[in-house]
Amino acid sequence: MNNQDILLKAIRQKLGTQTSVIDAIAGVLNISYDAAHRRVSQKSKFSIEETITLCRHYALSMDVLFSDGNKVIVEKTAEIRNMAGMEAYFKHSAENISNFLQYPGAKMYYSAKDIPLFYTIGGTLLSKFKLYVWLNLLAGTQNQEHFEAFTVNKSLLEHSTKLKAVYDNVEVHEIWNDTTINSTLQQVYYFYQSGLLNFANAQLLCADLKTVLKTAEERCCNGSSNFHLYYNELLILNNNVLLSAPQKQSLFVPYTMLGYFITSDAPTCTSALDFFKHQVKNSKSLNESGTRDRKLFFNKAHQKIDFYLQRMESEIDLGF
Repeated sequence: MNNQDILLKAIRQKLGTQTSVIDAIAGVLNISYDAAHRRVSQKSKFSIEETITLCRHYALSMDVLFSDGNKVIVEKTAEIRNMAGMEAYFKHSAENISNFLQYPGAKMYYSAKDIPLFYTIGGTLLSKFKLYVWLNLLAGTQNQEHFEAFTVNKSLLEHSTKLKAVYDNVEVHEIWNDTTINSTLQQVYYFYQSGLLNFANAQLLCADLKTVLKTAEERCCNGSSNFHLYYNELLILNNNVLLSAPQKQSLFVPYTMLGYFITSDAPTCTSALDFFKHQVKNSKSLNESGTRDRKLFFNKAHQKIDFYLQRMESEIDLGF
């Protein structure tokens, strides 16, 4: 069968025998009965835009329909170049997660190479700093604006806060290791050394980072069934995210700092879920660990923050 045969067969299966496929396609594509008839009889072809519209309307996976099993069709998040792009990114991310919350048993798995962005948004000084860093690195130009002069518009703050609220309502399984906090600490140190961040704010950012760790530790201890944190000593994590429910799955694979390829290809998502479960099996649950093991993990992270603070303080003493 050619691709048009495959698509039409899938639509007929969705419609059953009670609905005319020609009438249905005419309605979905907002075209005349004759134009729809030409497409169904294959006297004319669906355009790419029409194919995407039909697949979205009938919840058909283009991966499944048109790939040979070795290729996966993906969408990708929009490029972020400015504040408006960041705002759209947060809005779209919140919508993606919200759509999954409608499914019973929905879960998020997160391989946290870096502190998940949900911890670093929502109106704190650290959230402002992370926006500053992301925009600085994603804009494609070397921004010389001091952090202290950087402002966040109200709309962006609202969308980031909504994204955090959505995250707080989904069951999450996060895998961390000893390097998860490293990039944020290095960013604070880099911008301090560059003269674009003053020491007072660097101290406050480190305090915010300690609060993030304290919040994560408290969530491990409060008996919530919505939050599960694991410590993995074996693997280098990669910031992959899997949204999984019995009815649907989506895998998010990073290709830039905040850019993700997204696929709902069933075999790919199933393999990713199996791998996440394998990682969890070989990780230490910080929810179920005793106080000693949990404190060992978080204390090491706090000690790293203290080390960077002392490093910056010593540079001030030496006149750097």
